[in-house]
Amino acid sequence: MTKKLSDILTKFNCELISGSTDIVISGISFDSRKTKNGDLFIAVKGTNTDGHKFIKNAVKNGAVAVLAENIEENNLPTTVLKTANTSSALAFASAEFYDNPSEKLKLIGVTGTNGKTTTATLLYRLFLKAGYKTGLISTVKNYINEKETEASHTTPDALTFNKLLKEMVDAECEYCFAEISSHGIHQNRIAALKFSGGIFTNITHDHLDYHKRFSEYLKVKKQFFDNLPKEAFALINIDDKNGKVMLQNTSARKYTYGLKNFSDFKAKILEMHLDGTLMSVNETEFWTLLTGKFNVYNITAVYGTAILLGENPENVLQIISGILPVKGRFETLKINEITVIIDYAHTPDAIENVLKTINELKKDKQKLITIAGAGGNRDKSKRPEMAKAALKGSDKLILTSDNPRNENPEQIIEDMFEGIKETNQKNVLKITDRKEAIKLAVMLAQKGDIILITGKGHENYQIIKEKKYHFDDKEIAEYFLKTI
Repeated sequence: MTKKLSDILTKFNCELISGSTDIVISGISFDSRKTKNGDLFIAVKGTNTDGHKFIKNAVKNGAVAVLAENIEENNLPTTVLKTANTSSALAFASAEFYDNPSEKLKLIGVTGTNGKTTTATLLYRLFLKAGYKTGLISTVKNYINEKETEASHTTPDALTFNKLLKEMVDAECEYCFAEISSHGIHQNRIAALKFSGGIFTNITHDHLDYHKRFSEYLKVKKQFFDNLPKEAFALINIDDKNGKVMLQNTSARKYTYGLKNFSDFKAKILEMHLDGTLMSVNETEFWTLLTGKFNVYNITAVYGTAILLGENPENVLQIISGILPVKGRFETLKINEITVIIDYAHTPDAIENVLKTINELKKDKQKLITIAGAGGNRDKSKRPEMAKAALKGSDKLILTSDNPRNENPEQIIEDMFEGIKETNQKNVLKITDRKEAIKLAVMLAQKGDIILITGKGHENYQIIKEKKYHFDDKEIAEYFLKTI
């Protein structure tokens, strides 16, 4: 598709330095390596790189226009524009280029530390089963109806986000459910999108490598609700102590869900098993194949959202009862009387919640072996807390690699080990090789025991240095359960 340059500059202020805006562009790029003939190149200052350094490369690759915050290049053979904030400009230019697709369907954003993927994915599955053409933007996969596309970030960059939404509109999708990360909010990836609703799951210790202080992390999450339009809804977990903070300055219609406090959508846990939960919402009982209190919160958020979007309560509960767990989210595997649970938990709070659920359900003689690691080049302050939480609910803890990236995996494990008291260290093993850690857990397990593998969940890769290697926790656990 093509657009007149002047037509996509209408929602933000910019100054024409040279050339003309009366030209046609065939695309937008912010990565000079991906710039093609006819593109508008927007120089964005990222966390690790600054697009301003690559303006010449973008022009060399065919950019016909450049938008930047500061112009050091002289005599560029293109149209040159200047604006105060190129990350915001990228969002608005992308929305205009793709004909503002978020205004042509109902876009629901899910934000919070834990539960985003499960909540968004269950909503997508629910509305798809209810007969609607539906899209999903998530950590695991992106979907346009039943067509699957790879996901590289929890919340994609503004250009990709709008492109995906445009494809959904073209595919006649009525709804899109999207995970909204704090990075995505802070980096203006969603700045030009119109949301029909927002869901807040919870907020706990995470991403302080990026936000530095918890107060800043909280402020960024709140910003999403502050910007919701008045015709949208804001649905928050009232049991989270910061839930009400999200509603302080929003113009949206306010609703709550929870298990403990009075709320618009009040849930109760009636029975819980490793393979599912009998629960109720607003005094209507139903069975779900998901388990854990955290999943009861997720399902209640899903139910509340569906009702706020006008769905029939009875039909919603009937569909929820048949929906399978999300890959890598308390996903169970039982072979030779040993149960393996694979979960994406990668924060102290998430690990604590998963272990609490397992301990509430396991029998006295069942031992629980937990495998835990922490990602490299990420928030270091949570590492000892993760190990502390993991051992607290386990009979044996194996500390291993997650995605070490450019950090020394042994050092990451040592950082985690600092959270273990000296008196408890005898119950902790350190195995750097994740495959060997899973093998050891299977060897240590007796019939009836439970192995919890945390951290990677749905991921089928491991990142070591700059390379991605195939690695699937479930695949490896299944192999050793059958061969040892």
